[in-house]
Amino acid sequence: MGETTSTIASSNVLSAADVRGMLAAAMETIHRHRAEVDALNVFPVPDGDTGANMTLTMQSAWKEIEGRDEEKAGRVLRAFAMGAIRGARGNSGVILSQILRGMAESVDKLPRLDAAALARAFRQGEKTAYQGVMQPVEGTILTIIRAIADASEHAAALSNDIIFLLESSLSKARTTLAQTPQMLPVLQQAGVVDAGGQGLVYILEGMTRYMRGETVAETSLPAALAGPRPQIDELGDEWGYDIQYLIYNARPDEEAIRRRLTELGGESIVVGRAGNITKVHVHGDDPGPFLSYGASLGHLDDIVVENMTLQTLRRRGEWRDDGPVQEAGEDAASAEAHREQYCSNVVAVAPGQGFARVFESLGACQVVPGGQTMNPSTEDLLQALERVPEPEVILLPNNKNIILAARQAAALSDKEVHVVETRTPPQGVSAMFAFNPELGAAENARQMQAMAAQVHTIEVTTAVRDARVNGVQVNEDNAIALLDGELCCAGADATQAALQVIDLLAERAEMDVITIYYGQPATEAAAQKLAAMLLARHPDVEVEALSGGQPHYHYIISVE
Repeated sequence: MGETTSTIASSNVLSAADVRGMLAAAMETIHRHRAEVDALNVFPVPDGDTGANMTLTMQSAWKEIEGRDEEKAGRVLRAFAMGAIRGARGNSGVILSQILRGMAESVDKLPRLDAAALARAFRQGEKTAYQGVMQPVEGTILTIIRAIADASEHAAALSNDIIFLLESSLSKARTTLAQTPQMLPVLQQAGVVDAGGQGLVYILEGMTRYMRGETVAETSLPAALAGPRPQIDELGDEWGYDIQYLIYNARPDEEAIRRRLTELGGESIVVGRAGNITKVHVHGDDPGPFLSYGASLGHLDDIVVENMTLQTLRRRGEWRDDGPVQEAGEDAASAEAHREQYCSNVVAVAPGQGFARVFESLGACQVVPGGQTMNPSTEDLLQALERVPEPEVILLPNNKNIILAARQAAALSDKEVHVVETRTPPQGVSAMFAFNPELGAAENARQMQAMAAQVHTIEVTTAVRDARVNGVQVNEDNAIALLDGELCCAGADATQAALQVIDLLAERAEMDVITIYYGQPATEAAAQKLAAMLLARHPDVEVEALSGGQPHYHYIISVE
């Protein structure tokens, strides 16, 4: 990416090249505004990722058409939509992929698109997106795509000019976006418009600017952070993972970040900063801790993880992609016996290394890194499903923003996949305790869903802006606590906020077990101190503190 300008021959018909140009401009525009969209978060918590998810979804889609020579406009859109479906991240990315899917199905066989065809595509995109959401809510991205479809149909009835159609649709989309706070009270209370809707408006803006012949300039990587990527054939034998990413608005200085990366076991560390962007490059045996640490400092972007071990083995001719690497001292029979003894047919998403170890200890066959600010893509989930040997698989998304991607992965998989719609990691842990190897996948999924519903989840973090939500006044840098997804308490520090919300919950429900999963902002000592204070207040309750390893959130607390 860099900048995209229009070279269209006519504003009455779109060729395959025109569609490619429009999509490139749309991708560049959402990428340029991703931080702004991320900031449109209802709750003042440090996990706004709608802009990042929509950008990554569009970038995944672009890979499907980049370099492909396709003469039919409909086929370009179909390939783009398939890339979006597999690369969709978060609810916003999944809904965007469904919009693109519907549009592609409408024009699949057309060599060129006129205004009427484009209007039909927007309408089918709306219908497909609504069908993909079990309980559609107005005031969201769904409302915006409906406004676009309505305006495009009206414009196509008046004129064959595609620029007129896009400009009319963009105007209607912007007007409707401004009205979303009146449609959805939680937006009005937070003083923001819908993030997904804003992202879709930017995508349409990019398409419109391209058709007008205007340049769509993308925010370029500062020269201080740029640099040539080494070619594989220039490298010696290297092992582990090469991890690279950008961090926006990281507070620690470069030396502090390098020091922490070293403590995590990193090697070949390079940290550079230009403006509000910090570039991190590090080698390590496990990318998880380095990605989680980066995510704890700010929004991540341009994430690259390369397996240097496989690169080395492939270069040596010692790796075959059609078979797994056999660990030293372990034959295939013993590995299979270990899997059968300890692994279920469950795939679980975990937001940190501590949670990953918990799910593995409970028998999850595959654990996918992901959670707030780092939603796995549909493709990530699909690959994990395919690695499970059994034909039936249970999938635990463990985050409300991953549920749609989980459903999409299930629909794409050749296996029979049962999605247990766990909305938090504690719900996923509780669901694992309900797993019974003697039962079939369908019955297990039913019982796991019922068990997950009995858990209360508390999340304690730091407010990133001033806000008033649910009658609670929050100031930037306050410690805040959410109970089952609703902001309910604010305190001077994380411990005080956690104590407040648990006292509040004790008035509403019985408590038998409290499990504190402490994340990267907290320490084990702080978590143990909180556990002791809770035990003193509630002596009849079993209290335990475990490492969760999650970014941003001091504590994720399970109450049963």
